[in-house]
Amino acid sequence: MHLTTFTDYGLRTLMYLAAEPDKLCSVREIAEHYAISRNHLVKVVHKLSQLGYVASSKGKGGGIRLARNPGDLYLGDLISSLEPNMNVVECFNEETNTCKVSSSCQLKYFLGDANQAFIRSLNSHTLADTVPDRELFLQPLKFV
Repeated sequence: MHLTTFTDYGLRTLMYLAAEPDKLCSVREIAEHYAISRNHLVKVVHKLSQLGYVASSKGKGGGIRLARNPGDLYLGDLISSLEPNMNVVECFNEETNTCKVSSSCQLKYFLGDANQAFIRSLNSHTLADTVPDRELFLQPLKFV
């Protein structure tokens, strides 16, 4: 399983916002904190807003913040809503599948079960669990 950069940035953004619950944050601030593309992050934040995870306000004094309690946001659900698909192998997509043995192959069922177990496992944790010590989380990265 490999998560897209989009999902990675989405999770990082939500974690940052969870660590700053009383502050309106900017996309620029988050992008600089993680040293990631601001342009890409704008698209991620737009999607997070569409999904109802982030509330945004425009103009002077505007910014973004979590729209929901981080203890109510389950990691598996977040990942499922951000990933374009959870296709571990090509046969998971009937429209583009070209595998010659998929009609009799049992591997796809085992992989499907593992995929579901992955999401179930992540759903035993919330966004709040990812930021147990807000002060440590917000310190700038130090490379040794």
